[in-house]
Amino acid sequence: MTNENYTDNIKNAIKAAQNGEMFFIYDSDSREGETDFVITASSVTPDDVRWMRRDGGGLICVVIDGENSQKLGLPFISDVLRDEARSNPALGNTVEKGGDLAYDNRSSFSIWVNHRKTRTGIPDNDRALTINELSNITEKCMKGEDVSFGSEFRTPGHVALLRAADRLVHDRKGQTELSIAIAKMADVTPAMVVCEMLDDSNGRALSKEDAKEYAKLHNLVFLEGQEIVDAYEQWEQA
Repeated sequence: MTNENYTDNIKNAIKAAQNGEMFFIYDSDSREGETDFVITASSVTPDDVRWMRRDGGGLICVVIDGENSQKLGLPFISDVLRDEARSNPALGNTVEKGGDLAYDNRSSFSIWVNHRKTRTGIPDNDRALTINELSNITEKCMKGEDVSFGSEFRTPGHVALLRAADRLVHDRKGQTELSIAIAKMADVTPAMVVCEMLDDSNGRALSKEDAKEYAKLHNLVFLEGQEIVDAYEQWEQA
């Protein structure tokens, strides 16, 4: 589905997603205030993993849309830990509660996995394999194929899974949902990789200005969250 009213920036981001190219998403000044590397999980290579861990420095995570996360049986990890806390009181005060996060009402973290064909799971090639296979199983799930998540992946592992909110940007406006919104508009498998950009000089999130400069230097698309929210609402109405 296309919409000629999209900005050039959104059109370029959609094209990047369709071509398996890296682009960047900044959520907002009033939220995390962070910029993430973003790329489709199906196209990730070991070189991409190396690029993100060196120039990004944050967690390399795979986002799966809410519908397919549910079909695959992927929980929110806070729910799993909350259940465990009933029999393990030591966990009680550690589990996320409403209001714990300064920037949102809940975390999108699910479980951490390795693909069963990996050895330790942490080298660039192992993580790329796990990421690619997460896209593959999501695509199979979308097609209605009979899949068994546990037969292909084990936990704990080295690739963090994020579960997008069911209504995406209407429920939550993190990179988790923003990246899946782009995937939906681009009509690609809704399994996306995100990795925060950190500043080597101060250890904090890389500033928006520096992230924009990095994107410009590498001739890559830089998006702000509100751009994606506006475009996604257009896409829904088209």
